[in-house]
Amino acid sequence: MTDKLASYYPELADAQTAFRAALKPDCLKGRVILITGAGDGIGRTLAKTCAVYGANLVLLGRTRSKLDAVYDWLSQHTGAEAAIVPADLAALDDAAADALHIAIEEAFGRLDGLVHNASELGPIKPIEQYDTATWQRVMATNVNAPFLLTKTLLPLMREAEDASIVSISSSVGRKGRAYWGGYAVSKFALEGLSEVLADELESTTVRSNTVNPGGTRTDMRRRAYPGEDPETVPLPEQHMDLLLYLLSGASIGVTGKKFDARTWSGASEA
Repeated sequence: MTDKLASYYPELADAQTAFRAALKPDCLKGRVILITGAGDGIGRTLAKTCAVYGANLVLLGRTRSKLDAVYDWLSQHTGAEAAIVPADLAALDDAAADALHIAIEEAFGRLDGLVHNASELGPIKPIEQYDTATWQRVMATNVNAPFLLTKTLLPLMREAEDASIVSISSSVGRKGRAYWGGYAVSKFALEGLSEVLADELESTTVRSNTVNPGGTRTDMRRRAYPGEDPETVPLPEQHMDLLLYLLSGASIGVTGKKFDARTWSGASEA
């Protein structure tokens, strides 16, 4: 698979590890995975990676042109079925979530993976200088939307043989850091949501875990650290092993965990 992959997705081929080499090329075959923030950064990379390994995708994001570009790539290089859902998560409500549930049910009949990846960074400034409207938008995108999507789509996940909820967190959502404001607080809340879900769903076939990707070469990272040399930061493709593990059957029974992508090794799982 690696030689062929190198011809159309060299970044992922270059990030090949022993763990991923041991995975079956169709380890996600037939699985239906919804990724928020699928038009850019980690979300775009994960969508492409999941499709390479056989998944069908629901691509949710704010910018239609970016989602179209991902869709075109999937169509050109993989056999994945994909649905595009343009949506501003800050404005998500019950009616929109219910409509999404119906659309996924009609198209696929179930949902095997739900990745809460989309995030609003907000300003890097002291709490006392934080604008209230911005705070509310960050919370709506980073906390309220994952809650609403999970609540609404869980019945579809129960229809899967096994299903995985993965929430993309941050180091500042595990230990508070000055000036990270709403973003840090929202990631603490997302960690809490994942823990509650893991406990509530412990006796079911649905698992819930969080992933801290660490510094990653994305547009959000550039905005947070404008003076940083991007070449010193890992590409999103270098974090895909862990996400493939959590979305595949290899992680059945693993729930309520907090993973760090930059220190995780899949050697024991492979």
